[in-house]
Amino acid sequence: MKKMIVFILLAVSFCSAQMPVGTLKTLTLNDAVTIAMQRNLNVVQAANNVDAARSVEVAGYGSYLPSLSASAGWGRSQSEYATDSIYNQLINRNIATGGNSLNTNYTAGLNLNYTIFDGLNREMNLSKSISGKAIADQTFLRTKQGIVYGVQASYLTVLRNEQLVKVNEENLKREQGQLERIQESNRVGALAIGDVYRQQSAVATDEFNLITAQNTYDKSIADLLSLVGLDVRDDYHIADTTVPTKVDSVEFSQLPSLGKFEQFRKQALDARPDYQVASENLKSTSYSVISAWGRYLPGVNAYAGYSLSAPEVSQLSSNKDYTWGLKLSWTLFDGFLTNEGVQNAKVQERNAEIFLQQTELIVSVDVKKALLDLGASQRQYEASVKGVTSASQDRRVAEERYNLGAGTIIDLQTANANFVNAQANKVNATYNYITAKRNLEYVLGERTY
Repeated sequence: MKKMIVFILLAVSFCSAQMPVGTLKTLTLNDAVTIAMQRNLNVVQAANNVDAARSVEVAGYGSYLPSLSASAGWGRSQSEYATDSIYNQLINRNIATGGNSLNTNYTAGLNLNYTIFDGLNREMNLSKSISGKAIADQTFLRTKQGIVYGVQASYLTVLRNEQLVKVNEENLKREQGQLERIQESNRVGALAIGDVYRQQSAVATDEFNLITAQNTYDKSIADLLSLVGLDVRDDYHIADTTVPTKVDSVEFSQLPSLGKFEQFRKQALDARPDYQVASENLKSTSYSVISAWGRYLPGVNAYAGYSLSAPEVSQLSSNKDYTWGLKLSWTLFDGFLTNEGVQNAKVQERNAEIFLQQTELIVSVDVKKALLDLGASQRQYEASVKGVTSASQDRRVAEERYNLGAGTIIDLQTANANFVNAQANKVNATYNYITAKRNLEYVLGERTY
């Protein structure tokens, strides 16, 4: 038995040792967007608002239907009364004697009410509920568009920072190798000790820059996980082969230009959900003005009733009452409250017009800035490619001159720093360009999710 227990423990220990510990999860851009759609609180709240607006719209249609109510009741009453009087010699007065009765009553009934006209309030409430549903739908769509673009931008920031870490790692390895060569040359007396110290200082600076870049990269991953709605305590590998790491300059000839600003502006005004929200809001306030003015008009209701009443449940059907009719109500004077409501509604309508104009201006500015950013990112990328080529050649020449003794360590370090900056500029320009394209897509607001 003891041998069997020992064998089982050894088997379990061996299996545990073979299991991978802390398997790293890969998070693609599509995965990040999908998870954010499900977990982001802003998206969830916008979806809840759509459900609420849908119920308001259903209630608006329901106001055209009659209301029906049923009632039932049971009641009991007791009455006491005098029937005669007796003379009492002890108190020398008459004493009343009486009786009592106990009555029971059962009731049941149905009541039907229908609003024929209520000063257009019912019609305007329905129109406002339809506009409210459209506003909730468009707000939900814009929220999703914003989250998608936010996740894309955050994801691209992680990839950008990852490339910058690689640039700093390559630079540190290169500078460490250069330090070893300089130290060896110093040992044989070919180089002065000052060159060793200068190169050691450069390596220390490169180590500092690498630590900073790595920390920025790690924090950008935490920001991405927080935005998506994942636990930052978990480790993820951020990688997606569908996201380009290089820019194809061939597509530059097909890029939108600032000359097509008016065309893109009209596209954005037709598609942007936030502009549609402002437009629907203006419609809703106009309905409120009509509804407020409608209080000057009379209201007409129709009603009908059917009731039963009897002292016994079995006798309910023997005593029936039917009622029906029309009711006209008209407020002739309410202390200017209706006028106040109309004026307030008109103010809200004017404010909605201003908000629509502001939204149109915001859309126009967004489109123009997006086109400017896209054009600038294209030119920055082209300049960065030239910069890397020139800096690479400059560094190669400076290294050759230094190895031949014709150049100084300062010249070499300057050329190397320029090369690293050129590489970083190219990385930033690449992801600025990719982000600018995604931003233009977001600004136009044509994508639905």
